[in-house]
Amino acid sequence: MPQPEFDPEKLKLIPREFYDRDPRRVARALLGKVLVRREKKTLLAGRIVEVEAYLGAGDAAAHSAAGRTARNSVLFGPPGHVYVYFIYGNHYCFNISCLPDGQAGGVLVRALEPLAGVEQMMKNRGMAAVAGDMQSLRMISSGPGRLAEALGITRERDNGKDVTCADSDLVVVEDGFRPRKIATTARIGITKSAEELLRYVIAGNAFVSGKRA
Repeated sequence: MPQPEFDPEKLKLIPREFYDRDPRRVARALLGKVLVRREKKTLLAGRIVEVEAYLGAGDAAAHSAAGRTARNSVLFGPPGHVYVYFIYGNHYCFNISCLPDGQAGGVLVRALEPLAGVEQMMKNRGMAAVAGDMQSLRMISSGPGRLAEALGITRERDNGKDVTCADSDLVVVEDGFRPRKIATTARIGITKSAEELLRYVIAGNAFVSGKRA
């Protein structure tokens, strides 16, 4: 079945109930959805093509494993909220809280396929104007740090925002796209619980970070 073309006029906000469940289910369901940043009159959008699930207290790699703190409190709050953290003293990572209020869980968004506002995203990344080649496009948002920079995501600006709220400038939406195949692999870029098969990608997508499945 042919996939629909991206149409900014046909975006549908995803409700809170979508996130109120096991992060593994949310992670798989997020593939193909669209992350949108509204910058005044400019729409920056990318299709979610790679995610990782983090499961809370029993997951040694999860920020919530040691319990609730001021830093990770969003993960214990209501589902559908943005959790941003700074890593390696270099870049931000964008996550969405899952499970009911009081239960920790989340999904890290690792890569996007650029759909709209490409030139502005490249400027945000400090990249040259669009050259038209795939390698340049991949550098925009293939990887958690790159996508955060492309969409201007920071902890100060975005931590705690509600991605299910129509008034938010950072939301996740549905446009009718469905991945043809989803692949599952071990998470990457971590040392604790690294063997867990909790990374999900749209199989064969050119914008997945690292080794593509």
